[in-house]
Amino acid sequence: MNSPTTSPQQPDVSGLIAAIARNTEAGGLAKHLEPFRWKVLADYVHPLTRKRGELLIAQGDIDRKLYFVESGDLKVDMHGPKGIIHLAIVGPGSVVGEGSFFSHLARSASVSAYSDCKVWVMAPADFDKLSHDNANVALAVAMALGTILATRMLDMSKRLAVI
Repeated sequence: MNSPTTSPQQPDVSGLIAAIARNTEAGGLAKHLEPFRWKVLADYVHPLTRKRGELLIAQGDIDRKLYFVESGDLKVDMHGPKGIIHLAIVGPGSVVGEGSFFSHLARSASVSAYSDCKVWVMAPADFDKLSHDNANVALAVAMALGTILATRMLDMSKRLAVI
């Protein structure tokens, strides 16, 4: 007897959707990335966990991945000539990596897990595929990231935290 063919199960992004909905930061993701869009986006992101202290992004790396934070906190630091400068703590419902995603430049800061965390990764190839498969959702992602980038650039205390 043949077993029924099963299709791959879509990743469960319900925790990320809830984190985005709870995030009240100005220029947050919720404005452009409503829950119904995550039904599509779930096929283009991949879960990743980090324990407290583990590195997620290294300053100077050439990498354009985006990291959407579901749980835990990320610490953003810049290594300068006079030592390490602490730039920000990024919490659930936010994103890191938007600066290099748009600029194609090296990472301007390092990001590590400030607490155990779960993030969802979108690689440039995933975004390219999303753009071809569902241009409206890709545009919503770009608008959400642009809003976050602009908001962070306007806030002088976070200006250096655009990675």
